[in-house]
Amino acid sequence: MTLLIKNIKELLQVRDTNVTIVKGEDMKVLPILKNAYLLIEHDTIVEFGPMEECLNIEADKTIDATGKVVLPTWCDSHTHIVYAGDRTQEFVDRINGLSYEDIANRGGGILNSAEQLQNTSEDELYNQASKRLTEVIKLGTGAIEIKSGYGLTVEAELKMLRVIKRLKHDFPIPVKPTLLAAHAIPKAYKDNKKAFIDIVVNELIPKAAEAHLAEYIDVFCEKGYFDLEDTQRILEAAKAHRLIPKIHVNQFNAFGGVALGVEYDALSVDHLEELNPEDISALQGSNTMPVALPSCSYFLSIPYTPGRAIIDAGLPLALATDYNPGSTPSGNMNFVVSSACIKMKLTPEEAINAATINGAYAMGLSNRYGSICRGKKANIIITKAIPGYYHLPYAFGNNLIETVIINGDVF
Repeated sequence: MTLLIKNIKELLQVRDTNVTIVKGEDMKVLPILKNAYLLIEHDTIVEFGPMEECLNIEADKTIDATGKVVLPTWCDSHTHIVYAGDRTQEFVDRINGLSYEDIANRGGGILNSAEQLQNTSEDELYNQASKRLTEVIKLGTGAIEIKSGYGLTVEAELKMLRVIKRLKHDFPIPVKPTLLAAHAIPKAYKDNKKAFIDIVVNELIPKAAEAHLAEYIDVFCEKGYFDLEDTQRILEAAKAHRLIPKIHVNQFNAFGGVALGVEYDALSVDHLEELNPEDISALQGSNTMPVALPSCSYFLSIPYTPGRAIIDAGLPLALATDYNPGSTPSGNMNFVVSSACIKMKLTPEEAINAATINGAYAMGLSNRYGSICRGKKANIIITKAIPGYYHLPYAFGNNLIETVIINGDVF
């Protein structure tokens, strides 16, 4: 099966060589072909170029993209889409003056989601998550990471990971599973955090690893949750089971979590709404990807990740949604790209690089996803007819996506 997309107004993220990460000044560069074509064979990009070179190409199916922009699908490296129900009441509570911390301290927040999830069957949990995953693919997401963390018991966490495994099997996009073993302290262990960490280290991590249910390990390294010593203990246990760190750091406080992540070769450090010069220094020279989650900042009215400072320091940056019921009930990567431009002062080129190549890197996927490159997987967005790619972040309230192609097939 061959698919030819022709008369493309702008073909974005075109790479002749397999670039897998973009840093610093290079993030301002977004390679573009105008009046272009793209040829897909089965699930793979096999050729592209200017339309004058396309005259004699035949294909089983042709899409006319006149006036439209074509680009690789978004790569969302940080989500929590396996959850039960919602937390709408907490949304109203915040409007009425309660903070995220206030809600958590009275048993809401993550603990609320954990209680709902523990009382939801595995099949129902799968049904809810599959609807969300279908929705975000239609919004242009072509690779995704999904975390556990709303179980807070061994069995409930493993239930979440089994649901993620089913999603990975049933959906055509890559799904990367992360064990968020320490997301919050369960009510039963409120006064004995060490005992809960003992369970995470001695039971949960070994069982998840033995069943091959996770590739990554995550910890909510934050004041009031898990401190540096807790995080280090969990990362040590995960290392013994070959789980790679992707950790929550610096959402509300900066106290050394970034440097700890780098020390343990974390693939990514995520949130970073609070950042200091020591964090920047720790990231320089490392292989760790900083990940910003601007939708979370929007929803919680907290500071935005200083993406401008990160890029200007010569570092890479990725963007992700943080899709979850409490702080970001949306998996719309288009809004994330717009927010990064509007609130974080990224250029459209930087934001698109952050949401494609660098997002793929933050999941260990950028050798196969995230750019228009011969031999990469054919996960493609075709927009509606628009003036140009600047219109993607500019028209933030509109759905500008007309077609999503996954593995060479229209989704």
